[in-house]
Amino acid sequence: MEEIYCNTEIIKSVDSTTLTKQTGSRRCPEAVVLFLGLLSVLLLAGLISLGVHYHNSGCGSIANQTEELQVTLLIKERDQLKAKLVNTSEERDQLKVSLIQMTEERNRLQNLRQKKTCPAGWTMFNCVCYLLSNEIGSWQTGREDCRQRGADLVVIDSAEVQTFLSRFTKQQTWIGLTDLENEGTWKWIDGTPLTLTYWAHDQPDNGGGDPRFGEEDCAHIRTYTNDLWNDLSCSYQLHWICEKTP
Repeated sequence: MEEIYCNTEIIKSVDSTTLTKQTGSRRCPEAVVLFLGLLSVLLLAGLISLGVHYHNSGCGSIANQTEELQVTLLIKERDQLKAKLVNTSEERDQLKVSLIQMTEERNRLQNLRQKKTCPAGWTMFNCVCYLLSNEIGSWQTGREDCRQRGADLVVIDSAEVQTFLSRFTKQQTWIGLTDLENEGTWKWIDGTPLTLTYWAHDQPDNGGGDPRFGEEDCAHIRTYTNDLWNDLSCSYQLHWICEKTP
């Protein structure tokens, strides 16, 4: 009986020790969980603090930079508008000056036209005096006559003059165009090259190689071909047209 009792006590003692160990191992996880919870709270608080700091410093800085950039762009646009306004004002002033100068020139020309007149027997067109000869003669005779009058044979340098002369004369007349200096190179008597032409069909032809016509080195208005030009021997006897400025 005593042996059995002793064994029973041993068993109780072992069970008590085992129970104590089991109880201790059950309390340890609860402490770990509590520690981890506290650590999580601290980490969360740290994250919140960092977020607030980022919002107050980083985001605020970006907002300030954006505002500064907008202000810079507005200032630049303002300066550009000022520059454009200055340029516009300068152009306006230049236009005013040009308008004043053009007005003065127009008035001057009008005054000249009103003051200047052509001699008796001469006709004015575009501030130039024209004279159709009564007699006939060679191209050189006509030019000499014009020079004695302080003029020269007419130079046709515009469509307006050509149209005017087609009404001014109904006779074949010498004009101040020749290729005497260089065959085939026609020039006006004032030395300007021929650019605007009103030659009749197939003209100039230098007589077409027919010896009866000879060298055709002087030009005249041929009235029977719509007042167009023709080359002719300078010795032919025609009327001529003189021109001079009043």
